[in-house]
Amino acid sequence: MDEPEIAIPAARHERSDIGERFIWAALAASGGLLLACALLTYGFYPSSHLDRTLPLPLPRYPAPRLQPDPPADLRAFYAEEMRRLASSGWADSSHRTAHIPIEQAMREVARDGIPGWPRENPP
Repeated sequence: MDEPEIAIPAARHERSDIGERFIWAALAASGGLLLACALLTYGFYPSSHLDRTLPLPLPRYPAPRLQPDPPADLRAFYAEEMRRLASSGWADSSHRTAHIPIEQAMREVARDGIPGWPRENPP
């Protein structure tokens, strides 16, 4: 069975869809809207067109204090903390508070306990 051929008309522009006047009106409306947006923006920000550059010569600001070698700084910090933990001296001399080496402090707490700390009752 052969299908009958359907005749398709050639494509062409239909002048009745959108006229030339509509295109010019849409272009004028777009331009007017663009101009209205520009004027509205200028109304909200009136001094936006001023040049706000710094006068020459530029002011000198202090250099940032950057950390050039973080691992070395951490090692120095750790060494200082370990030195303080292993030494004795005044923590606050005005209040007569001293610090002792950490190992000695742990031995004394294990031997004497903490004053005021509840003790475990033997069974």
